[in-house]
Amino acid sequence: MKRNLISVLILLSLTLSCNTAFFLSPEAIATLTAAAETATASAWTHTPTATVTLTPTLTESPTVTPTPTITLTPTLTATPTITPSPTFDFPDVVVNQQAHCRYGPHIAYLHAADLYAGDTGTVRGRFALSNWLFIKFDKLNYFCWVAPSVVDVTGDITRIKFTKPLLPGPSIYYNAPNNVIVTRDGNKVTISWDQVHMTDDKDRGYFLDIFVCQKGNYWWMPVSFPDQTTTSYTIRDEAGCSEPSGGQIYTVEKHGYSSPKNIPGWPPP
Repeated sequence: MKRNLISVLILLSLTLSCNTAFFLSPEAIATLTAAAETATASAWTHTPTATVTLTPTLTESPTVTPTPTITLTPTLTATPTITPSPTFDFPDVVVNQQAHCRYGPHIAYLHAADLYAGDTGTVRGRFALSNWLFIKFDKLNYFCWVAPSVVDVTGDITRIKFTKPLLPGPSIYYNAPNNVIVTRDGNKVTISWDQVHMTDDKDRGYFLDIFVCQKGNYWWMPVSFPDQTTTSYTIRDEAGCSEPSGGQIYTVEKHGYSSPKNIPGWPPP
C-alpha cells in the first residue's frame, strides 16, 4: 500500500508540474512524500490483535469425604466352662467291736480313745511299716490309729497316702532317760537306762522305737513298758541286714511323750 501511495504522489507531482509549468526539486518531493506518509499513517486503521484474556477456571475445592470412624467389633473370647474337680471321697469305716484308738500305728503306743461297735469315721492315712489306719472318727475332734481288724472299710485304701505318727508332746514334766547303754551277747542285745521318777498318776513307763535284723530281714519293733520300774530290755538282733540296728527311747507320761533320745553304741553282730 505504501508503494502505491508513493507512486500516486509522484504521478501527482508530475501532473502538477505539467499544469503549473514549474518543476519540483528532489527536496520538495521528499518533503511531500514524508508528509503524505505521515498523513496516511494517521489514517491507517490498525486491526487490533486480540489479546486472549484467560478467564481462570475455578478449580473446585475437593469435597473432603470424612473417613468413617471404624467401630471395632470386639472379638468375644469364650469363657471356659470350669469343670470342678471331684472331691476325693475318703474310705469310710465302721467299728465292728470294742477297741482302742492309739497315738501311733502299733499297740505299743499310748491309748488315745475308746471305740465301740457302730462308731463311724473316714480313713485319712496309713503306715508304711504296718497295716494300721489313721482315722478321723466322727465322734472325735482329733485323729488316731486303729488296727484294720477292728473296723470295716468301704473304699479303696490303696489311694490313701502313707502317714507318719505325730506323737503328743514333748512332755513338760519329764525328759528321756539318762545313761542309756547297749550291750551284746551273741545275737542278743540288751538296752538299759536310768529310771525316770514319775508320779503314779502320770507314770506310763517308757517307749522304745527300734529296728533290728532277724533272719535277714530289717524289722521295725516298737515296744513299751507299763511303768517306770522297768529299766532294761533284751531283743534278738542278728547279722545279715544292710541297715544298722538302732533306735530311740522316750519317757511316757499320761499327757504324752518326752523328746526322744537316740540309743547310742549299738554293737554290730
